[in-house]
Amino acid sequence: MKKHRILLADDNDDILAAFQEGLESHGFDVVPAANVNEALRLISIENFDMLLSDLHMPDACDGFTVVNAMRHTQPNAVTLVLSGYPVLQAALSGLLLQADQVLVKPIGFAEITEIIQKKLANPSVHMAMNKERVAEILERDLDQTIQSWMSRVEHTEELTAISLTYQERTAHLPSSLLLGDVVRRLRLAPGAKSPISRAAREHGILRRKQGYTVPMVVEESRILQVSICGNVVDHISALCGDENYVATRLERLRFRTVFDFVGHII
Repeated sequence: MKKHRILLADDNDDILAAFQEGLESHGFDVVPAANVNEALRLISIENFDMLLSDLHMPDACDGFTVVNAMRHTQPNAVTLVLSGYPVLQAALSGLLLQADQVLVKPIGFAEITEIIQKKLANPSVHMAMNKERVAEILERDLDQTIQSWMSRVEHTEELTAISLTYQERTAHLPSSLLLGDVVRRLRLAPGAKSPISRAAREHGILRRKQGYTVPMVVEESRILQVSICGNVVDHISALCGDENYVATRLERLRFRTVFDFVGHII
């Protein structure tokens, strides 16, 4: 009898080894992937009956990327996601539109095995979804991203130690400036050279004049990364790449490049 093939994705080597051994002892053919790149490579060249992926590898966006790639490349595969953060109900609810089930850790092999067997015996019918690019989400919801960023900044004592008005804090973010640069970068063709951001450079100079230290600018940039990613996670049910894993991965790579760029404003 042919064994069901499971792609197991987790960036924790100990957990990966333990789950592989446990699932193989229950009769499954398990192919491990220790990071997002490896998981996406395997999805593109091999066929699987199921994906079992950690949500955070180490960031939530990484798990979403793997799920999204499997759903678009092998839509008939059962997709299960492991999360150690049961409080993220809103994000998990969106993820359920692409994954068959979200499992909250800790969870035992016996329980996982039972769930896997039931899902494989009665696979869900996956409906086609309206799809949206990351750039479109960010461009449409610029105000929401700015408000989210500002709310976090206002609760960061390190940053509020310097008194600035709302305009002084957020003047660098609108569509014509830094966030506009982010959107334009997301729309670059694969392999295209990213232009130097004048908005990022000018913002760094301004923050220095306002009295920011390097750690403060880094923290402010980190909060912007969190706000952008959080906005995308809120819309994960509508997020996609093109109709194959390669475009999906390029979207993720461009998104990571933007994060690097935002963090380079010092």
